[in-house]
Amino acid sequence: MDLAPDLQLPSLPEIILRVLDACRQNDTPRSISDLASMDTALVARVLSLANSSSPKPESITSIDEALIRLGSERFRSLVLTAALQQLPLDLGYEEWLQLRDFWRHSLSTALTARALATLTRYPSPDQAFMLGILHNVGELLAIKTPTPEDKQYYFNNLTLIAAKLATDWGLGIVPADAMRYQQALPDELRDAGHLVKIISVATRLALSDAAGIKAAKTVFGLTEELIKELNRRIAHEVATAATGFGITLDGDYHGERAARQLQQTVLQESMASQALQRSDLTASMDNILADTVNSLSMVTGRPALCFRHRGENLDLLAGTLGSLPELSVSCRPGGSVLTEAFNTGSATQLGDRQPTVLDRQILSILRTPALIAVPLHTGTVCPGVYLLGTDRQNLDATTELASLFTNLLSTRLHEHSDHLLESKDRPDSPELNQELIRKQVHEINNPLTIVRQYLHQLSRQAQSGEILENLAVIKEELDRAGLLIDQLGHPAQQSLPERTQIELNDELKNLHRILGDTLFDDDKHQFEVQLCEYPSRLAADASAIRQVVINLVRNAAESLPEEGGKVEVRTASPIWHDYRTWVELEISDTGTGIPIDVRETLFKPVQSTKGEGHSGLGLNIVKKIIDDMDGIIACRTGLEGTTFRILLPTVSEQTSLVEDVETTETAQWHLNSQPTNPMVN
Repeated sequence: MDLAPDLQLPSLPEIILRVLDACRQNDTPRSISDLASMDTALVARVLSLANSSSPKPESITSIDEALIRLGSERFRSLVLTAALQQLPLDLGYEEWLQLRDFWRHSLSTALTARALATLTRYPSPDQAFMLGILHNVGELLAIKTPTPEDKQYYFNNLTLIAAKLATDWGLGIVPADAMRYQQALPDELRDAGHLVKIISVATRLALSDAAGIKAAKTVFGLTEELIKELNRRIAHEVATAATGFGITLDGDYHGERAARQLQQTVLQESMASQALQRSDLTASMDNILADTVNSLSMVTGRPALCFRHRGENLDLLAGTLGSLPELSVSCRPGGSVLTEAFNTGSATQLGDRQPTVLDRQILSILRTPALIAVPLHTGTVCPGVYLLGTDRQNLDATTELASLFTNLLSTRLHEHSDHLLESKDRPDSPELNQELIRKQVHEINNPLTIVRQYLHQLSRQAQSGEILENLAVIKEELDRAGLLIDQLGHPAQQSLPERTQIELNDELKNLHRILGDTLFDDDKHQFEVQLCEYPSRLAADASAIRQVVINLVRNAAESLPEEGGKVEVRTASPIWHDYRTWVELEISDTGTGIPIDVRETLFKPVQSTKGEGHSGLGLNIVKKIIDDMDGIIACRTGLEGTTFRILLPTVSEQTSLVEDVETTETAQWHLNSQPTNPMVN
């Protein structure tokens, strides 16, 4: 069987559009990989490229790993290439229907495989999901093949094709066997490998027929009630995904409209990319803005201006209209599209609203009836804002193209950030700043050493077991502070903390004593901890968990009014969500709630409004720690107070399959206790 590992396979254009948009908006790697992993053609292309280009012996077995290894920009280029391959694809009505039905079945199989992996405690549910997506990849070859004889050949050899590609992509022997034996009879699978069983049963269950239910009973001992509930939930999840992509699952479907939109998007991205290639992104920011305003005008075909952010003002820096007046305005919100775009960080249209005096001034310079302002972001900083003149009929199209251009420029600037630094001989150069930090670190470590010595003496004198426990926790936190300070002085030597198994409830008991004494030392303010009885084991660094809890509890305590209030910490386990088991950590307060302007930048590094002693980075650090642990964090806030809800994955234990009634009933309980998706209200 002669198949190229780097296959050019058709995708539903709606999915590629969403992935490209997620890349353009700089969504989190997890969000991007979640979207891309729903499409068989994208998964196949990513695995082929990532494993073939990697010198490492370990193969990539998930889109998450591929995204990390390839990098966000290379991953985005890969998706763009996949989109280009869709442009010459000429599918008829029947082929579009087949492609839609193929997507629904492959996603149903993948979700079922992941659920079975979780229920039966297979250690890698994501691997099961990926193989579920790829199990029938031969059908994509058949859909794009014009001759009936070749189509039938692919349909007749689906399992062999999937097995060969799994081998060619370096996924390993066991995944290839799971592809090869996916159609084996249930009675033949009793003593087969765990992954082989999962894929075979998942392919049958995805058909939602009696044969699938019987297979799940025979192979895994699952009850009919549990299987039907599983099928119901997966059907709902597939329908929800389809709605999110704008794909109709029932009745007629034709991807031609989305394909035209994809063609337009690819052409726009190519135009923006070509325009930016002529710009020197290693120059000073003033030169970059002055240069790229011409590129933006060329891409959009509209006259353009650029305002540079300096201190408290926005200064007119450059434009495409010849001689420009000197114009400097306050960057504080004043009602104009310029200041609104700068302060909200979003593209802003003048539209039908009443223009301010500044709007009229800019319209006069541009000599157009309508106006758009698009900010440029470099990390958490907005160095400038572009303004484009247009007509009211083309506001949306121009806004979309200008936003695409600035997002691409932002990504390129991030890549060239090291080159944007000026000469190292300058007094504010990074080299000299790092040397100054090292000296400060050395001086800070001196008093830390003295504090450690006093703690050691107190530990020898203490008689109470509780005091000794408290001193031990203080010493651990002091050591962690010292480690963080050392990392400031040696950033190149930073490494991720080693994960070990910890019991979340035990960590919270220790923190309860310390935080209760330091943050809640009066009768007006209460601090309560309610811990679940079920084990709450996590694969995490204990100091990272403490950092999360301390940040959130301290924020909660500071939000309480002077007349009194309460902060509660609760745990729950196990929690079933997204076909995985989690430990839930909830921290709530009866404070005044998070201000509306702060909610808009929640989890992003901002200037703190709490005054001295606060960096404004607390929630950003919390979010990063939770992301690093593959967790989920959400916030609910209002006049009644604020609640942060965190889901952390439990320790993955490789145990026996679900083959007895008691374990199956526990799995059923997991399903019934699945929480709703975390929301920010």
